[in-house]
Amino acid sequence: MARIPSEVIDRIRDSVDISDVIGHYVQLHQSGKGFVGLCPFHEEQTPSFSVNEQKQFFYCFGCGRGGNVFQFLMELKHIPFTEAVAEVAQLANVDLPSQYLNNGDRSIHQENNTPNGKLMVMHEEAAKLYHHILMNTPAGAQALKYLKGRGMTDELINDFNLGFAPEQRILKPFLEQKINDYQLLRKSGLFVEDNNGGLHDRFVDRVMFPLRNQNGRVIGFSGRVIGKVPADTPKYLNSPETPIFNKRRTLFNFDIARKEARGTSKIYLFEGFMDVISAYSAGAKNGVASMGTSLTEEQVGILGRAVRQVDICYDGDSAGQNAIDRAVTLFRDHQPQGMQLRVVQLPAGIDPDEYVQQNGADKFAKYLVDQEETPVDFYLRFYRLNKNLNNQTELISYLEQSLKLLATLSSSLEQDMYLTQLAKEFDLDKATLKSQLQDISRRLGGRKRHSQPASLPQNEGSSSGFSVGPGPASSPALQRNPIKRTELAEQLLLRYMFHDQEVWDHVAAINDFHFAHERYQTLYLLAESYFSEHGEYSAAGLMDYLKEDSLRSTLGQIEQLNVDDVVNMQLIDDCVQLIQEQIPLSQKIKELQSQIREASSLNNSELATQLTMKLIKLLKKQQELKAEETN
Repeated sequence: MARIPSEVIDRIRDSVDISDVIGHYVQLHQSGKGFVGLCPFHEEQTPSFSVNEQKQFFYCFGCGRGGNVFQFLMELKHIPFTEAVAEVAQLANVDLPSQYLNNGDRSIHQENNTPNGKLMVMHEEAAKLYHHILMNTPAGAQALKYLKGRGMTDELINDFNLGFAPEQRILKPFLEQKINDYQLLRKSGLFVEDNNGGLHDRFVDRVMFPLRNQNGRVIGFSGRVIGKVPADTPKYLNSPETPIFNKRRTLFNFDIARKEARGTSKIYLFEGFMDVISAYSAGAKNGVASMGTSLTEEQVGILGRAVRQVDICYDGDSAGQNAIDRAVTLFRDHQPQGMQLRVVQLPAGIDPDEYVQQNGADKFAKYLVDQEETPVDFYLRFYRLNKNLNNQTELISYLEQSLKLLATLSSSLEQDMYLTQLAKEFDLDKATLKSQLQDISRRLGGRKRHSQPASLPQNEGSSSGFSVGPGPASSPALQRNPIKRTELAEQLLLRYMFHDQEVWDHVAAINDFHFAHERYQTLYLLAESYFSEHGEYSAAGLMDYLKEDSLRSTLGQIEQLNVDDVVNMQLIDDCVQLIQEQIPLSQKIKELQSQIREASSLNNSELATQLTMKLIKLLKKQQELKAEETN
């Protein structure tokens, strides 16, 4: 069996969301920006197991286990690394060439035996039933006529596995023939429970849209009323929150869109399911929609990990424009570095589905490409809404808003282009606009972010002054494992070094700098090797690079530190000074010798040579000190 290349491992790891995978085995609950649950690796009553969705790793404050998605599966299932990679590849629908697989690799279908897997099987059986009713029975005839009246073909209906839930409540007896587990049926979300504990079909007389997770498994439904909607009835009814369905983290059609976006690394974000399906019929199969609500931070994170560009294509009416504004703001605050955002502006009062119905699929496909614009272009138009630009006061207000927007641009060329555009449109002096822009830029540039001053704790053995992980510093797990002052300084220093190149360079330039504890020094040196191979930092990537569980646990603890993102160089220097004060020369020599042995065992000759040179310097310094004492 051939060794799996690191670039293949990285691609597979980045193709899944660790919280989705872990969520199959652990009941996770939102806590701040992450998730917490009961640790699957040790007995506990209070959750101390956390999943960091942004950095794609897990860490348990109770037992200290940590790692990325591969390490989780290896630890949980007691399987080798290659088998864990193969399992994640199957989850992500990523083809892993056969030369990288063991004949004994286990099938992903083992997932169906887990509690969450059984819920997904139940939903998939329900989807098959609803689809059969729609396509093959008189009960579904009216719904089928409705869908075809909306421009749906049989092929489209089959591609999205659409269905119909009839007035007769037939899902419960159908599933009871296959699943004799009342509690499982009860928590599936497919049924409503009455006062006597009886279960009744939740979805009645609705067109059914199956909702799939990132791996293509059915996890919920959205049912749409056909015909006139009664005043007290919602047009769309979604599945409730269940162990497998979280509305904030689900995007309609994401599993298909992600695969279709592999060439362009671009996804279209629409408002509704029908918009996605219409775009799909026009050849834009890389479209997704949020779950009938405003876009969420979690959905932005999912998109940011999947593609390099998102095009927002919402309705052209006033509500749609406000929704674009909210979405752009959310992306601005939470999108990953390097991701581009674009807006496709539709004509007023029309949505993507209506555009396809009125103009045809080919014109819509062309429109998506031709009408793509930057967020700045969108806002220069959005700021005009409800303003009379023939009124001097309102025109000045519009121009001030626009110049504040341009002041946030980092490109002088872009600023100049938009200034030219504004000056020409309103017959204004460009130099005056530029002078006003410079004044605004100076005012904005003078504003400093206010934050609490960072400082080291004053007492050895205390962790006061810092919050670690998703909970407060006084959490039971931390009280069991107090962080000493020197160790906290080492953890803080590494946390900033990993995430800020300036801090890394600052520390690396310190002559003979050495961490006080061996595990932090080893982590620092291995991170140095990791950076030389990969260029930029990824917590999940470094987790793969580290071979020892103890080092992965240490990295997990470091990444859980809750620190100010604004670097305080005085704090960095304080950490360095405190660490250097704690290291006797003999200890430095001993630890270097140990690290040389470790580097040699890993066949890292370059690192071993670097360490040997440092050891020679320390031995020479030790001899000089002994000579001084003799004299």
